[in-house]
Amino acid sequence: MALKKTTVMVDEADLALVKLAAAREGRPESEYFREAFHLAAVRTRRWDDAWDIPVLDYGHAVTAEEIDSVVRDGIADSGSDAG
Repeated sequence: MALKKTTVMVDEADLALVKLAAAREGRPESEYFREAFHLAAVRTRRWDDAWDIPVLDYGHAVTAEEIDSVVRDGIADSGSDAG
């Protein structure tokens, strides 16, 4: 990964918190800023293609009771596998 130097103005209170965390965890302050910058960059991503997310059709609206029943059955089944 090639790094590029830049200057950023930050809130003094935020900078103080980063300095404390860096000292406490023994990490360079720059790691915190690179991580924050990466999260900001990822947050701006957009995809042109539609996502192919399958739709499950049960032929009727699924009720809360049906969901509870399936979850209970799944928990019971996983409990019987332990041992």
